[in-house]
Order: sequence, then structure tokens, then C-alpha cells
Amino acid sequence: MLVAFEAGGLFRAFLLLALYPFLRLVSEETGLEIMVFVCFFGVKTKSFRMGSAVFPKFLLEDVVLETLEMLKKGGKNVGFSNIPRVMIESFLKDYLGIDCVVGREMKVFGGYFLGVMKDKKRSNDALETMIRIHEHLVGISSFKESLQYHLSSHCIKIYLVRRADKRSWQLVPREEYMKPLIFHDGRLAFSPTPLATLAMFMWLPFGFTLSIIRVITALMIPHRLSVPILAYTGFRLSFSSDSSLENLNVNRKTKGGRLYFCNHRTLLDPLYLSFSLQKDLTAVTYSLSRVSELLAPIKTVRLSRDRDRDGKMMGKLLKQGDLVVCPEGTTCREPYPLRFSPLFAEMSDNIVPVAMDSTYKEQVLAGVSGLTSRVDDGERSRFDVANQVHSEIGKALGFGCTRLARRDKYLILAGNEGIVNKP
Repeated sequence: MLVAFEAGGLFRAFLLLALYPFLRLVSEETGLEIMVFVCFFGVKTKSFRMGSAVFPKFLLEDVVLETLEMLKKGGKNVGFSNIPRVMIESFLKDYLGIDCVVGREMKVFGGYFLGVMKDKKRSNDALETMIRIHEHLVGISSFKESLQYHLSSHCIKIYLVRRADKRSWQLVPREEYMKPLIFHDGRLAFSPTPLATLAMFMWLPFGFTLSIIRVITALMIPHRLSVPILAYTGFRLSFSSDSSLENLNVNRKTKGGRLYFCNHRTLLDPLYLSFSLQKDLTAVTYSLSRVSELLAPIKTVRLSRDRDRDGKMMGKLLKQGDLVVCPEGTTCREPYPLRFSPLFAEMSDNIVPVAMDSTYKEQVLAGVSGLTSRVDDGERSRFDVANQVHSEIGKALGFGCTRLARRDKYLILAGNEGIVNKP
């Protein structure tokens, strides 16, 4: 379902869901072949990064502590699966320390998946070859798989896992992951079980209508009336501000506007902040689609990624009013604020950090002194200011700060630096 929805779209996902009752009636192998065809047929091989960008989040949530501890004791670890190797290889190697992955291979033509897997015997032979060249093997398998692939004939010790055993197992806590999960992509925030996916499709038309009602209510009705109306529609927003920043909407004697520094959870962050403060803000963004710019109820200005040009443009905007920026340059869905760009620290001496969480909770923190065009006595740089704001936001949210940045995210998830060169 993850492949169908993320790589194929709503139609494939709905088709797979509609086929679910039939898939329960056929054999396991036939059901797998049907699902693979529906999900993979016509998908570009070059753009398929589901294995590294989407699957790790959901698969890590199902890893149990007992298996992970056993893997850490082993020497060379080999993973075997009946599902396509392209789906699981990145996860097993990067997050479980598996050295070699043996899985079903997909047939490809002209750079596209044909939706057909190669002969199952090839993956079985590859597994047999792999385990013959090693001695003192320890196997972890279910009863059915152990009988099917005769692992016991090659292993000096084998652990057979039953469903009853799994009931007492413990899932691996996030802090004990072999590799922290910081980056992942995809639109689904929940594990797409059959019932959860059915609920999603039933909710879509109602949710779309409800979102339109909420937007109209927030924009057209005075705040004192819109807040209780939105609350009755299920809208939840927690807002708090530091006592030193009272009267946020009162005109200040300081020249220029405030610069709100936000960590970036979703595209709605600036909009939620504007609504919470009951004031018009201008949001500066690194990249935003034309459709999103047209639909945005607040003013948005696109940055050019040219430091001097962006600095001058933001200086003019600050003279006109308050700005909100997300110095991470991209969203991060896990509890790790990415490294902040130091450019914005030079724009204003009136910086207000805002800690955002997508539940939706907002915390306006105490103001931070920024830098003007010059650094006083060289004692404090723009990097110090950016790191200070980064640290305070992470502390307020209980997130673990990371030195990884936007560029690292796109290199890991997309294989590029997140910049598209126009011809």
C-alpha cells in the first residue's frame, strides 16, 4: 500500500484496497504477484526511492528488541525476503546493519518496472550460495520459512519464531535505534493497514470539505468568534508566549518589524503563527509551488538562494512589517530540528524564536538579540546567533538538535541537493 499510494497515487491505492478481499482468498504467492503488479507497473526505476525515503519509518516501528540484540551479536548478517529487494534493501542495510540482502528481483524495461518479479528460484539459489560460503551460521526464522528453505541444514544454531513468542516481545525505543531516523518522505503519517486505509478513503471527501470551511472561518470571521467555531469543528491549537513578550501586537518603538524564527514542520507553520498572533505576517520561503503561493492567505515572498540579494530583499520587507522565516529551509517530520541558516541572524536585532510542533503546538520564546550588518568586536557571529536559536527551540520542544541541513536531506532522500536547474 505504501508503494501504491506514494509512488502510484490515489487510484492505485484504491485499486489495491478494492482487491484486498480477493487477495485473502488466493495463495500467498499469487496474492504477492498481484500486489506487486498493481503497485509497480509503469513506475520509473530511477525515481523509485521508497526503500530509503518512506519504508524505514514504518519498518522501524515494527522492529523488536530481541531480534535487534541478536543481530548485534552476529558477524556477517544476511537478510532474506520474498518481497522485492528494492523495497527493503536500504532499510535492512542502513538501519539494522544487514550486510547482504537477498530478495525477489523485478523485471525492468526501458527504465520502468514491468510489475513482474523474476523466478523465485533465483532468490532461493542466491540464498543457498550465500550461506554455503560461511561457517558457524545462526538463523532467525519462522517455522514455515525454516522448513521451506532448509536453513537448519546450514546453521549450527537456529531460532524458530512463533506468533505466541512475539506477544511478549518489546518494540525498539527510538533512542536505541542503530541509526537515528531523521529524514523520511511520503504523505502517509500512519501505517496503511486495510482498516486504516479504508478509513482514509472514507474521510477524504469530508476532510476536504471541512478544510475549506475552516479556512473561510479563519479568514472571514473575527478572531473572537472564529476561535470557538473552529474548536467545535475539531480544530486544536495550543499557543503560549514568554512573559517578556507581552503585548505582541502593540506597536513598538523599535525600528522595523520583528523576525520570527520557526522550526519547520509543515507548510502551514507561518499561517498558524499569523492566526495565533492575530496579525498579518510576511512569510519568506526557499521554495513554494505557484499553486501554494496563490492559495496562501498571507503574503509569501520567494528567496533566490543568492545571499546578497536575499539579504537586501529581507531588509526592505522588515522595514515594512514583521517577517516569519523557517531557517531550516525544508520540513523535518521527526523530532530533530535541522541546522539553521545563519543568513537570517544578520537581518534584525529583534529575533523571536518560535517552537512549532505539528499537533499543533506553538511556543513563542523569549527574544534573542541578533546582528546587524556588522559583528560587534567580532565576539559574536551570525553562526552563534543561529545556533543559539536552534538550541533554544530544540530544548523547548524536547527535540534532539542535529547538525544535518537541508542539503543532507535531499542527498539522502532524492540523490540531489534539492535544486532544480532550469534549462
